[in-house]
Amino acid sequence: MAKKLYVGNLPYGISGSDLERMFGDHGAVESAQVIADRDTGRSKGFGFVEMRNDQEAEAAIQALNGQDFNGRALTVNEARPREDRGGGRRESTGSRFGSGSTGGSKRW
Repeated sequence: MAKKLYVGNLPYGISGSDLERMFGDHGAVESAQVIADRDTGRSKGFGFVEMRNDQEAEAAIQALNGQDFNGRALTVNEARPREDRGGGRRESTGSRFGSGSTGGSKRW
């Protein structure tokens, strides 16, 4: 069964194919992805690599965690499940000003 790894402290110029080559020395890589900012497209400095099995994933962690890569000490460990940040829309409880009215002109 495939195991997903978190890779942090990456140089900003690294690509998914660079990650795939780096981790490929330690086992079969199912996927490699560098996370980019949605607005700018620039790397956020971390990514994920999915290794074919637990043994290959552990070998990659042991070999690469803390290793210097372009002047940066890599962080490599097992990825944790994504936290639910509660996206979606919130229910409105009235006007944003609290009075419940929509404002506008008043008749006297």
